[in-house]
Order: sequence, then structure tokens, then C-alpha cells
Amino acid sequence: MSMKVLRQVVESGSFVAASERLNLSTAMTSKHVMHLERNLGARLLNRTSRHLSLTEAGRVYYEQYREMLDKLEMVEAAVRQSVVVARGVLKISAPVWFANPLFTKALAKYRSRYPDVLLDLNLNNRLVDLVEEGFDLALRVTPEEPGSSLLTRRICPIQLMLVGSSDYLQRNGYPKTPNELSKHVSISYYSIPLPK
Repeated sequence: MSMKVLRQVVESGSFVAASERLNLSTAMTSKHVMHLERNLGARLLNRTSRHLSLTEAGRVYYEQYREMLDKLEMVEAAVRQSVVVARGVLKISAPVWFANPLFTKALAKYRSRYPDVLLDLNLNNRLVDLVEEGFDLALRVTPEEPGSSLLTRRICPIQLMLVGSSDYLQRNGYPKTPNELSKHVSISYYSIPLPK
């Protein structure tokens, strides 16, 4: 930062003009330059009440690092651009019951918004190890928070229901407690709506 401040001071011709362009106070702008001079053990600027100029050491330093700063600013701009424009592969793990029209619609909307992102969707009910298996994102329904090693975000509450056909329940009885579920031949889940 101090190098950028010095460059702005030199190119603006004053501490006041540089501080305005950098959105810093004049005192902070001056401190950055003094910090550089202290670290280098050399005075970089000749200062008078009306004039500002580079010393010989300041001229050598300024000319050498100006090129480096130009390259650094180009790299920073490229990185900012790559962050703004989402691209690449997004590897997602989700339960099998996410294979439903509402989730498909959500994925289509995402692809429409970010066309340069390729979605790699893995639908299975296994709890994957995101880091070990290279997943970027896992969608899960859980009553408790996952381990602290993961960044988590609650998307929405989901209500789960146990359901059965009338014929099945008439033949096999209506379970009254969770323990009675073990006596039933088959229990399946159906996809549930996702938030719009």
C-alpha cells in the first residue's frame, strides 16, 4: 500500500491531491511515505511548502517499482474480473430425492444466470467428504449443525412426512409410534418442494 501511496503522491504532485484520490487523510498519506523512507533508510522526496520532488534515491526507487505496480494492477484486475464472472465446474452432492422438477427448475435458473459454470451433480444419499472427494457444495437435510470444519448456511426449513397408501395401511395397520415402523415392509420417501 505504501508504494501505491508514494506513486500517487509523485504523480499527483502533492500529498493533498494524492490523499483525495486515495480517499485517505493527508496525515495518513504522509505516514505511508515516511514508513517507506524509514524502511529503505533513504529520503525519497524533497518537500517544501510549495514544491515536491523526488530525491535521486527516490527517482531510482520510483522508476523501478512503477513497472512492478503496473503489472500488479493488471494481475489484480484480472483476478477481480474472474471473481465477478463465475466460470468453471461446480461439483454438487445432494440426496436422491432432489431429482424432482422443482430442483431441476432451480438448476436451470442458475445455469441461465451463470452460463459459464458447468454443474456436476451427484445424487446419492451417502454423506460425502467434501474435501476428500472434491465437492464444492453439498445440499443436506439434517436436524443438527454439521461439524465446525465446514462452512454451512441454512437455506430453508423442510417438513418431512411419513406417508403410505390407504390400501397398504389397511392391510398392515397404522403405526402409532416410531418403533412400530420397523414392522413395516417398505417405507419410501417422495420428493418435497424446494423454496421458490
